[in-house]
Amino acid sequence: MKFMKLGTKPDTFYTEQATRTLTSEIASDLVIQINDVTYLLHRFALVRKCGLLQRLCYETSESESVSVEVHDIPGGEDAFEVCAKFCYGISINISAHNFVSAFCAAKFLRMNESVEKGNFVGKLESFFNSCILESWKDPIATLGSTATLPEWSENLGIVRKCIDSIIEKILTPSQQVKWSFTYTRPGYTKKQHHSVPKDWWTEDVSDLDIDLFRCIIMAIRSTYVLPPQLIGEALHVYACRWLNKSSGSSASQTEESKVKNRKILETIVAMIPADRGSVSVGFLFRLLSISIHLNASSVIKTELIRRASLQFEEATVSDLLYPSKSSSDHNYYDIELVLAVLETFLKLWKRMSPGAVDNTYFLRSIRNVGKLIDSYLQVVARDHNMQVSNFVSLAETVPTIARLDHNDLYKAIDIYLKVHPDLSKADKKRLCGILDCQKLTPEVRAHAVKNELLPLRTVVQLLYFDQDKESMPNTGHKLLKQHEIILGPKQRTATKDSQSKQSLGTTQILESREKDQHRNKRMDGNLALEMDKKMLIRGREIEEKDESSSSYKLEIDPNNMITRARSKSEHSMKRADRDK
Repeated sequence: MKFMKLGTKPDTFYTEQATRTLTSEIASDLVIQINDVTYLLHRFALVRKCGLLQRLCYETSESESVSVEVHDIPGGEDAFEVCAKFCYGISINISAHNFVSAFCAAKFLRMNESVEKGNFVGKLESFFNSCILESWKDPIATLGSTATLPEWSENLGIVRKCIDSIIEKILTPSQQVKWSFTYTRPGYTKKQHHSVPKDWWTEDVSDLDIDLFRCIIMAIRSTYVLPPQLIGEALHVYACRWLNKSSGSSASQTEESKVKNRKILETIVAMIPADRGSVSVGFLFRLLSISIHLNASSVIKTELIRRASLQFEEATVSDLLYPSKSSSDHNYYDIELVLAVLETFLKLWKRMSPGAVDNTYFLRSIRNVGKLIDSYLQVVARDHNMQVSNFVSLAETVPTIARLDHNDLYKAIDIYLKVHPDLSKADKKRLCGILDCQKLTPEVRAHAVKNELLPLRTVVQLLYFDQDKESMPNTGHKLLKQHEIILGPKQRTATKDSQSKQSLGTTQILESREKDQHRNKRMDGNLALEMDKKMLIRGREIEEKDESSSSYKLEIDPNNMITRARSKSEHSMKRADRDK
């Protein structure tokens, strides 16, 4: 950072009670009152350089002492003292941090060239134009300091000149950037990267107040030079700089802090470019979570939900993991936030033309979302505070077309059952009711059949579906009907054989016999499995009666039945494999 040194004399100002004066052999003849501070100074040093003091002391003789009040001087007593030291020739340093207050005070005191050649205002203007505006970080620091004197800075053109200088450098091609800048991204070191990153300017600009930052961003957008993604990155850096603590507990924030953060949030959301992908979906979810914790307006929340839903298929599980605002001692995940975005995504998806379902892009989009939700459910299932109703509500919101299979959904349910071992029968039934056993792959279905945590009803469905799968080659790849299940494998075979013999010719009869031989090899295993399933059906009927009547006692233990059925099923399958 550049600075300007003026004067050579040592600083002899000192304070005595509420009075500021300087060591001098000459008695003070000028008393200046600024707020609660009194300055005992000399007319010969200040009046000849300050046009304002010349006017105030015009009607007094040089021999008498004069007392004036300048309470409204910009920058207060500190800025005035800098001007006073310049008048005495005392050494002072002017930099980007104190330029604004010194310049405004000098303008107020009318320390212009018309009063005396080489006056303070002229030297400050020269330093501002030749040093501050020519660098990169100095105009940002100067612009930031204008927040203490906004009206004076605006009227004197300081704000406009600083903004123009900053924008000019931001729009400079990155290969022409020669000045120093701040860039602390993980993994980036200037020694390893010879080229300047395109977003080199974002961190330094993020030090500005939100109103000044908005002026910079809106001015850049009006040029249409930088891509929307670069504007979005600047917004992301600024949000990380100022809203990083806003996603925590709202109880730890003061009302003043909340108001300030809400203003920052609303300004950032309003500046997000309309172009899809200008900001990441993860950033949108982060802003949405912050808006909930800050109690932002419904307009802001609705806009963020809409923007996030447009890019929902691009999200990862980590983008969705935010703590719920309602948590007190535990930070469990905000599943309502994800549900709101999912519902909006589905509304937008359903508005497409009827032929869009057959479109590869739209189909891939909704299936990506379905896989995302199932993966998210596997994470939130580990939360001990997660309610069954919330879990089921999110899982059920995903349409059928979004899931090619239910493998990931089964994994989420299995995790939930392990983490919540004390679930009631009703909750288990409701939880497993969202699972479609027919959409499980053989490997996952085999695991589910042996899962001790699943309710009896689900296990029965899995075993029935296993039989249907085994019988598909015998029934023309059709699922068995209810009356066919009751007949049993042998009776079904006999019935279909008799029907075949009446309609088939000699060649077809021979082919039928070959198929009969193949089926008979597996008949013994299927018969044992069928008998066990009938026992499970009987156990399920008794269990249902037990649930409906508290006075009825279950005579058969369902757990023993499941264990026996599983062991016999495994034995039958091994026997069938040996017969092959």
